[in-house]
Amino acid sequence: MPKNKGKGGKNRRRGKNENEDDKRELIFREDGQEYAQVIKMLGNGRLEAQCFDGEKRLAHIRGKMRKKVWINQGDIVLLSLRDFQDDKADVIVKYTADEARNLKAYGELPENAKINETDTFPEEDGECTFEFGDEGDIDIDEI
Repeated sequence: MPKNKGKGGKNRRRGKNENEDDKRELIFREDGQEYAQVIKMLGNGRLEAQCFDGEKRLAHIRGKMRKKVWINQGDIVLLSLRDFQDDKADVIVKYTADEARNLKAYGELPENAKINETDTFPEEDGECTFEFGDEGDIDIDEI
């Protein structure tokens, strides 16, 4: 019987702590690309993003980033726009909070861009808020 020369299952990969994001070069947008902020994660590698050109787009996380780069609500991302579908895009890069602050300092992002805030677009998707005020004491016997 031959000897097992494999390295085993996924446990081997879990033990490695490779730190790839030491200091990467800041990637600026080119034509056909746009900065955006994640509004909502939809699942299946898709998300809803508010681009800084005013459009709301459905974005797809590219295969190289899936299960490796975790994207959350409120993150700043770089989208590659599609020529044939303006309402859809692909996520190329997820910026860290420091990189997003640098982009804002360079004037790439607008001043009203909120970095690292999950509640970026309050009261959307039919969410309603209730305010409880003082209506006074109501006597149950009078009803």
